[in-house]
Amino acid sequence: MWAYPRVIAHRGGGCLAPENTIAALQCGLDWGFRAVEFDVMLTQDQVPVLMHDEVMGRTVAGQAKIAETPVRHVLQLDAGVWFSPEFAGARVPTYLEALAFCRRNGIWMNVELKPSCGAESVTGTRVAQLTQKFYRNDMQGDLAPLFSSFSEEALIAAKLAAPAIPRALLVEHIPVDWHVRLRALDAVALHCNHLHLTAALAQAITLAGYGLCCYTVNQIDRAQEIQSWGVDAFCTDRLDLFGLDSSIFPRE
Repeated sequence: MWAYPRVIAHRGGGCLAPENTIAALQCGLDWGFRAVEFDVMLTQDQVPVLMHDEVMGRTVAGQAKIAETPVRHVLQLDAGVWFSPEFAGARVPTYLEALAFCRRNGIWMNVELKPSCGAESVTGTRVAQLTQKFYRNDMQGDLAPLFSSFSEEALIAAKLAAPAIPRALLVEHIPVDWHVRLRALDAVALHCNHLHLTAALAQAITLAGYGLCCYTVNQIDRAQEIQSWGVDAFCTDRLDLFGLDSSIFPRE
């Protein structure tokens, strides 16, 4: 059902570093995390980069859409100064840079496909192809990534391009037909907002043979509660609570 780590650093460094940067991945590693989640989006020239927002303005300066911006410009953007002066100069990394960093440091990845509007299929295809090429079709190791996405179209495209890479459906609210959707995607897991999960739903999903991962859990008592329901894993921003020597919801 769930063959992956149980506690995952949200967007790399949670609330301790600028999201979706190499600095964030390093932060997660420094806090003892061997599992990260990050977002991948395509630039105008279809190069996958780590980015959550479709439009600039929150984590990088500007007003343009990432999908309408060449990668050479995106890679020059400062993705750290918004967070704190300490991280000024941290730039937007390419997906391949993140893959290399994580593989080099023994970090498992939950790769969220974050397509811009209208680019769902091409995002799934492009990211899956690059991942497959990077791993040279060896997807059996402990560090083989998991794709997740709110976009079923992106996941279907990823499945067609690289069927050996496992997939998980991301949802805010768990739909009534969750089992039908998971079967159609040949998914291994469902990822959902813990705020909309119940013990009964958790039991139904896990008894059906699917992994169950929640986002974004930042309190110890809530982590313990969903663990008692059978939840397999969760993303967190609170690396300081769940990292290093924490015995709450063990990572391995």
